Amino acid sequence: MGNFSELVFSGFLALLWLSARACSQAQEPQVPCFFIFGDSLVDNGNNNGILTLARANYRPYGIDFPQGDTGRFTNGRTYVDALAQLLGFSNYIPPYVRTRGPALLRGVNYASGAAGIRDETGNNLGDHIPMNQQVSNFANTVVHMRRFFRGDTNALNSYLSKCIFYSGMGSNDYLNNYFMPDFYTTGSDYTTKAYAAALLQDYSRQLTELYELGARKVVVTSVGQIGCIPYQLARFNGSGSGSGSQCNESINKAIILFNTGLRKLVDRFNNGQLPGAKFVYLDSFQNAKDLVLNAATYGNLLPPINLPSN
Repeated sequence: MGNFSELVFSGFLALLWLSARACSQAQEPQVPCFFIFGDSLVDNGNNNGILTLARANYRPYGIDFPQGDTGRFTNGRTYVDALAQLLGFSNYIPPYVRTRGPALLRGVNYASGAAGIRDETGNNLGDHIPMNQQVSNFANTVVHMRRFFRGDTNALNSYLSKCIFYSGMGSNDYLNNYFMPDFYTTGSDYTTKAYAAALLQDYSRQLTELYELGARKVVVTSVGQIGCIPYQLARFNGSGSGSGSQCNESINKAIILFNTGLRKLVDRFNNGQLPGAKFVYLDSFQNAKDLVLNAATYGNLLPPINLPSN
């Protein structure tokens, strides 16, 4: 569902992207609302009440977060929390499951741990809210928001066009689908190239639906180096070969195919396919890779902590 370096560094780049235009001390937010779609990297509690292993509303999650274990898959803030603060929002964007009334006007977080572009992705972990359902939930939000504009669709669309939309999907479609042959047949049904194409076709439709519902300023993140996350390192090096830190490049190569297509999709959206829209592509894969290869350029380095084996 993601790795720490990917989370920190892609969040860092997103903050740089916005820092010139946003100030956390602003009286009013820089944009009227912020809508979030994604998986565990940005989920902030939508999975708390469903039957799933992909939940984070217990310790040690949230040990450094003022509100405790809210359902964020991290010890503290997610990077969309940081983005919301930089945009000037006085509170974090709330999860869909507990957002009603006027609060909808400030934005909603629809993300769900284990979610993917494909509906079946993540079923091995239990219930979740896939991207198709997240888009449907946003459509429901739009219906409720229209009431605050007295049914004036043009006024609502004008309002939404000023908002920022974030979407980060695809990791689980590989980790908890394609590369999990004991649960899914996609690994045998598709080549990596064909699977990336199938995912991108679905994702293109989903992002287009968001556009049709009013989204105009959209940040889309690539899939990170999930062949290098601790779980994959343990699996790939478990046979005793290698140093224990070798990434699973078969996964990373598959991700590159998807990311390459995603960048092209964003270019098509920006070059007239979706008139009036502005999509921003964040390259989590390359950013995380650069962080590992050039760590010293990003700040102070601390020696590793050697924990006792017993």
